[in-house]
Amino acid sequence: MRRHAPSLGNRGKSWIWIVLLIVFIFWIYPTYFSDTASRKGNTGPDTQESQGHDGPGQESYALSATLNTWPPVSDTEETPLLSDELLIANYYVVLDGSGSMGERGCSGRDTKIQVARKAIAAFARSLPQNANFGLAVFTNSEMQELIPLGHDNHNRANDVLSRVDAAGNTPLRSAINLAYRKLTEQGERQQGYGEYHLVVVTDGLASEGEDPIRVVKGMLAESPVNLHTIGFCIGTNHILNQPGRSYYRAADNPEELSKGLEDVLAEAPSFDVVEFNQ
Repeated sequence: MRRHAPSLGNRGKSWIWIVLLIVFIFWIYPTYFSDTASRKGNTGPDTQESQGHDGPGQESYALSATLNTWPPVSDTEETPLLSDELLIANYYVVLDGSGSMGERGCSGRDTKIQVARKAIAAFARSLPQNANFGLAVFTNSEMQELIPLGHDNHNRANDVLSRVDAAGNTPLRSAINLAYRKLTEQGERQQGYGEYHLVVVTDGLASEGEDPIRVVKGMLAESPVNLHTIGFCIGTNHILNQPGRSYYRAADNPEELSKGLEDVLAEAPSFDVVEFNQ
């Protein structure tokens, strides 16, 4: 008489499924989840994606209380800052000095570059005294840092901007990369504390090969840097108008351009109306 292998039965099969479920929950799933999260955390500026509504959305780094990965750890030894210096706000402005800024669109009698120079100089003077201010411009299709990020330079803007002419293309990606690098370096000095604002004043679309969208998405997803864009004489149809990720203001005249820059301070968490009006 042949013997048959013992049958597990329904109860035995149930135990097998329970064991497999336990293995999946405690071993396979955590490993997969951790690896996926790691890949997302290490994604560079050129591959980040996020969606949302007007102003910084829920997926922005600044509103993610559990994130503490910016600035990256640096091997460079910096002179320790005092506790009050760690909380300083930083404003880095990028001015579009491309050829189209030499035109008179919605800027009245003056060219757009003349109006923008005056508005940015006034903005620099209005900043809190201890705030850091930096300024860069792209003109003749090249990036130029006019004022390094610092707090004793607010009154220099008018002088250096008076020498800026409008010419060349619009290298927006290069401009944002430069400004982000400068803000990150300052973030390392402040150990990630304080505020970080990148302000772009532009009147046109990016040149070929200078699409900034991936850099912008990466910056907003991996850092607390706030992006403020003022589209001068171009309405809301601009690639930097990223609802849910950044702030965008359309300026159709010189007054609206100045107001848009004032709003940068209003959008900052520590804005004080009394201090601004002094």
